[in-house]
Amino acid sequence: MNLTEVLYTSAVPIESYGPGFFRIAGQVIEGGALIHAGGARSWGGYEDTETVTAMAGEIDFILLGTGDTMTPVPAAFRATLQEAGIGIEPMATPSACRTYNVLVSEGRRVAAVLVPVTA
Repeated sequence: MNLTEVLYTSAVPIESYGPGFFRIAGQVIEGGALIHAGGARSWGGYEDTETVTAMAGEIDFILLGTGDTMTPVPAAFRATLQEAGIGIEPMATPSACRTYNVLVSEGRRVAAVLVPVTA
């Protein structure tokens, strides 16, 4: 079997996550996180729409990790992103982390907005 090393030339991958945290490029982010080609930072939750909408034009869509399981996206959050022209793909946070890494390895213009897992 041949193994191919994945290179992330235009973005940083999500290295790991656990209860209440994410590790991105050696940096630990406690609580919610926003990851995109420009780096990673804390995210204040569904009320923190400005940090997400500021990426309009730089990304095609966001992967929304909703925590341990997939939950509905709050209507106000979804509406704000739609008004900014940002698509949204909700899924459980573990799935969002894996999907983000695959998409950025392909050079896609995507961001991940993540609610941490609890267990």
